[in-house]
Amino acid sequence: MQIGLDSFAAIVPDPVTGHLITAEERLANLLEEIEIADRVGLDVFGIGEHHRHDFLDSAPAVILAAAAARTRQIRLTSAVTVLSAADPVRVFQQFATLDLLSHGRAEIVVGRGSFIEAYPLFGLDLRDYESLFTEKLDLLLKLRESTNVQWSGRHRAALDGQGVYPRPLQNPLPVWLGVGGTPESFVRAGSLGLPLMVAIIGGQPVRFRPLIDLYREAGRKAGHPPERLQVGIHSLGHIAETIDQAADEFFPGYARTFTEIGRERGWPPTTRAQFDAGRGPGGALLVGDAQTVAAKILALSETLGGISRLTVQMSVAALTHAATRRAIELLGTQVAPIVREAAKP
Repeated sequence: MQIGLDSFAAIVPDPVTGHLITAEERLANLLEEIEIADRVGLDVFGIGEHHRHDFLDSAPAVILAAAAARTRQIRLTSAVTVLSAADPVRVFQQFATLDLLSHGRAEIVVGRGSFIEAYPLFGLDLRDYESLFTEKLDLLLKLRESTNVQWSGRHRAALDGQGVYPRPLQNPLPVWLGVGGTPESFVRAGSLGLPLMVAIIGGQPVRFRPLIDLYREAGRKAGHPPERLQVGIHSLGHIAETIDQAADEFFPGYARTFTEIGRERGWPPTTRAQFDAGRGPGGALLVGDAQTVAAKILALSETLGGISRLTVQMSVAALTHAATRRAIELLGTQVAPIVREAAKP
């Protein structure tokens, strides 16, 4: 099982002191965090994409390119690229370039995103939500198959055999499909034979087992071999020296972020009781000491019928840079070895 991290490059005030670092400092810290992840042997680091005031990841390929120059082994991916609001030609070119810069370590996780700001920002109609993604995913997959593509659709000018360059070092360039909880998305990924990245940020992960089974069955029916149907999980979490330390460091920023999101979407404020339930055995949060988090990752994999990748998202909790650095070190030097050893055949 691959173990890694995702970041949304969140820039929010410290929930206790109210201090807000500069955007320049936040990005410098992020690059250092990716360097540490590489140094401690983690497998993958993902950068999200948002177009909001409290995130700095509107151009994930640029951040990943900077990271490529400072790392040697870790795979570098989006988490996710909001493909519905992007030009697939430019997405392919950016990540093909990243692949060359990183000597074959680039990946793309494509999805529709959990916020809608990108649609009006780029002049898109939310009523086209489904057709935009379907059409653009089709084009992206054709671009990675062939340099010269014949293609036409509703939402972009047709391609009439023009060459799309550069070509990536990896052939094919890895493309994962990022999904939430829509059955149609799981079926789509399976039918296309694409690896699946499932965002599980709350509730009980066991509820995703029928959807993952649906993905695997759709892949089987489409004739894809089982080893091609990889399942990755994106989870919120934090690791510290003790269980209580991890919970107490993570909760204030976690509560602030999800209370603000809830205010936009009509949810009630986040409570400590909800948080504690989420970090319990049946919940989705990976918060605790190294042994607790490793055990929960292994249990999660068993619950979901086996997973190939697990990425932890810490940035929404406004942790200090020091706490984040230590969490990454613990994830790489203590959690990952336990998980890898237990997952050996």
